[in-house]
Amino acid sequence: MHYLYDLFHNPILMSAVSSWFIAQILKTLLHTIVNRGFVAERLIGTGGMPSSHSATVCSLATAVFLRCGPGSVDFALAGALAIIVMYDALGIRRQAGRHAQVLNEMMDTMERMEQVDWNTLSPDDRLKEFLGHTPSQVAAGLVIGILMAFVMCYVVFPVA
Repeated sequence: MHYLYDLFHNPILMSAVSSWFIAQILKTLLHTIVNRGFVAERLIGTGGMPSSHSATVCSLATAVFLRCGPGSVDFALAGALAIIVMYDALGIRRQAGRHAQVLNEMMDTMERMEQVDWNTLSPDDRLKEFLGHTPSQVAAGLVIGILMAFVMCYVVFPVA
């Protein structure tokens, strides 16, 4: 049981987890307000405002910076991970989402032209469009992550 206590009292891990959770809740609330309807998938889904991936890795890197210092190997690894994840969200995953959107629009056009029999396809055959992020979505995740790291490291789990 001592392991569970240590796990749940690890400010670095709790910072990352709480940042992800808060970003997902905000993403779901914003999506519900903008689209005037609740979509449960937004609670765990990718894409949207803010980026929960960015929030998680920025919180992780910031908490490691605060607890281990800027010269630590731990911070170098967490910082590099954060850069890679945010770059991927802005680049590759964002482009994949755009491709999915174009392909879905092509499928819809073909359906309207009655060139495709959609009775043979399930709703799961549509491609997922919420994959990547805009720069503002990544920046919002970055801010959430940094703020949560400070809260976890200095308020919730202060150094004795």
